[in-house]
Amino acid sequence: MTKGTAPDSRRTPGHLPALLYLAGQSLPVGAFAWSQGLEGACAEALVHDAPSLRVWLHGILRYGLERLDLPLLLRSYRAAAQKDRNAFLAWDALLKAGRESAELLLEEEQMGLALGRILHAQKLWPDWLGDCSCGYVAAFALAAERLGCLPEAEEDVACAYAISWLQNQVVTACKCLPLGQSAAQEIVIGLMAFVPDYVQGATRLADEEIGACLPALAIASSRHEEQYSRMFRS
Repeated sequence: MTKGTAPDSRRTPGHLPALLYLAGQSLPVGAFAWSQGLEGACAEALVHDAPSLRVWLHGILRYGLERLDLPLLLRSYRAAAQKDRNAFLAWDALLKAGRESAELLLEEEQMGLALGRILHAQKLWPDWLGDCSCGYVAAFALAAERLGCLPEAEEDVACAYAISWLQNQVVTACKCLPLGQSAAQEIVIGLMAFVPDYVQGATRLADEEIGACLPALAIASSRHEEQYSRMFRS
């Protein structure tokens, strides 16, 4: 842009590259190693084809992410922007308490540690957090803030998290089911359209309304912990 030239109002938002990076499948946090109970659900035949997969993922997106992950990610993001250590750790603790199986909790912790190591290595870990660690949802919010996303971008951060989760789950399904790429992408594109509405729903939740109960997911994940043969970690 030359001096005296008005900026182009259509330019790419400054936070977009950071969110594409965080939502990208190449982010080395170990997401490929976990199934979030989906492999167990496939073993139990709760998920057995494309339609049942769509129902399963939509249910978790609507009754899990909208009610737990996304509202706590938004609060963690605000706490990070305000350098509020106590609030940040409190929201992280509440998120971990909402993981209904040992497997789901371990995934949250291990992926959070992996993203934290990236932030430490790139000298992006904030001094105000000290030597604390956090789960993946909180680490995702922290990474977005440290990579330059502004407070007004919080809904975009939540959308990026949800899209990343959705893509990881469909990749997992392709390894567990006879699911072709066309069918897989149809599911991603179809469910992706719901994400902005569920992010909006998450913004409207009061603190006392946060919480999710997904019994089928919890049972599938718990059984997966002792499943005889599995591809994903437990």
